[in-house]
Amino acid sequence: MARIICITNQKGGVGKTTTTVNLASCMAAIEKKTLLVDMDPQGNSTSGVGLDKTQCDPNIYNVLMGDADILGVIRPTELKKLFCAPSNGHLTGAEVELVGLEERETRLKKALSSIAKDFDFILIDCPPSLGFLTLNALVAADSVLIPVQSEYYALEGLSSLMETVERIRESLNPKLEIEGALLTMHDSRTRISSQVADEVRKFFGEKVYNTVIPRNVQLSESPSFGKPIILYDIRSSGAQAYLNLTKEVVRHG
Repeated sequence: MARIICITNQKGGVGKTTTTVNLASCMAAIEKKTLLVDMDPQGNSTSGVGLDKTQCDPNIYNVLMGDADILGVIRPTELKKLFCAPSNGHLTGAEVELVGLEERETRLKKALSSIAKDFDFILIDCPPSLGFLTLNALVAADSVLIPVQSEYYALEGLSSLMETVERIRESLNPKLEIEGALLTMHDSRTRISSQVADEVRKFFGEKVYNTVIPRNVQLSESPSFGKPIILYDIRSSGAQAYLNLTKEVVRHG
């Protein structure tokens, strides 16, 4: 059965999508059959693996609404072992539409349970909020990976996220655990990056990954080409960091 990992942080701009796309791609590169589930209405994970989100209908929105089976929305990518359940702007309406539906928190879980045996890993990219889309992801997941930007307000909101995880564990998903915290956009030359790293390690303890994702030009450029970093520039420090992270995550299982 697949390990299902939700990548989330209610703070925007911390590297959630970058991490989801590149971790999924590196897993595929080491022969782990991987599904990327894009639960963000912006659809950046979808375009980040080379799919045209404007052409992705039906998509994960239709799955959540009960209009499509997840097998009917999964698309192949340039990497043989990487597949994507895409999203686009239609998903924006799901936050409102789910409110009136039965089993609104467990719709993604039910969809993924039907295909979990077909994959080694399922990674879920979430929007920067704790609404119904993220709630569905947390209920469906085995664990949560939290990217934390190495900047001043990095810890802001993490307590709320941890409280949400605990509430979900108590009521909807008792097996949910913290997969790990990942320091992103790290610049070892700056004092603030070192201070944030120390604070994150105090907050999460041994759950902080040894791998740190650096600030890297190629990581910033690769999404505009619709390519994960290992296909854009495998020699870059960003690619090497995500390959190292992948080894850590796989070992953890």
